[in-house]
Amino acid sequence: MSLKLYFLRHGQTDRSRDNVFCGSIDPDLTPDGLEMAKAFAVTYRSLPWNAIFCSPMRRTVATAKPLCEAVGMQMELRDGLKEINYGKWEGKTIETVDREYHDDYIRWTADPAWYPPTEGELAVAIAHRSLQVIEEIKQRFSNGNVLIVAHKATIRIMLCSLLGIDVGRFRFRLGCPVGSVSIVEFGAHGPLLHALSDRIHLDERLRTLPGT
Repeated sequence: MSLKLYFLRHGQTDRSRDNVFCGSIDPDLTPDGLEMAKAFAVTYRSLPWNAIFCSPMRRTVATAKPLCEAVGMQMELRDGLKEINYGKWEGKTIETVDREYHDDYIRWTADPAWYPPTEGELAVAIAHRSLQVIEEIKQRFSNGNVLIVAHKATIRIMLCSLLGIDVGRFRFRLGCPVGSVSIVEFGAHGPLLHALSDRIHLDERLRTLPGT
C-alpha cells in the first residue's frame, strides 16, 4: 500500500461564482458551496482516512467539516495551504486589474512564478510553503489516504511541483474548478497522478454552475 493525497478545492463562494480575484480575503461558502462539501463527504466517507489537512480560511474549513463530522476526525489547519495573496488585486475582476495594473498583470500572466500580483505573492513562494505541508505528511504517513483541502492556485501549484510541471505555467496547464478533487499517489517511481479535477461526486446542477 502507498500514500495517496486527495487535493480538494473548496466549494463555491460568491467570489468564485463572480470570477474575481480572491486569495487573502475570506468569504464564506454559498449554499451551493455547502452542498458541494456535503456531496464530497457522502461519496468519500467510506474511505479509511489517515488525516485531513486544511487551509485555515473559512471557505476551506467549511468544505472539510462535513467529512470530518462523517468520519469523526479533526482537521489539521496549516497556513502553508492558504491561497495566493493577490495583494492590490483582491476582490477585483480580471478586467479591472488589467485596466488599473496593466503592466503588472501582463508580467504576472507571462510568468507568475517570478512576477507577483501587485504587492502580492509569488507562485514559487506558495510552492515552498505548501510543499512543506506535503513533506510533513510524507514524514508522518508512508501509506493510506490523506485529504488536503485548499484553494485553486495553491492546489495547481502543488500539483505542478509534484508532477514536474513548470510552476510558472500553473494557470494554463491544470484546471481546478470549485468542489473538484485531484489524486496523487506516491509510489516507487515518485508521484503519480490518478485523477485531475474530478467532480463525479457532484450532481449535474452543481457541476454546471457559473464561475470558476
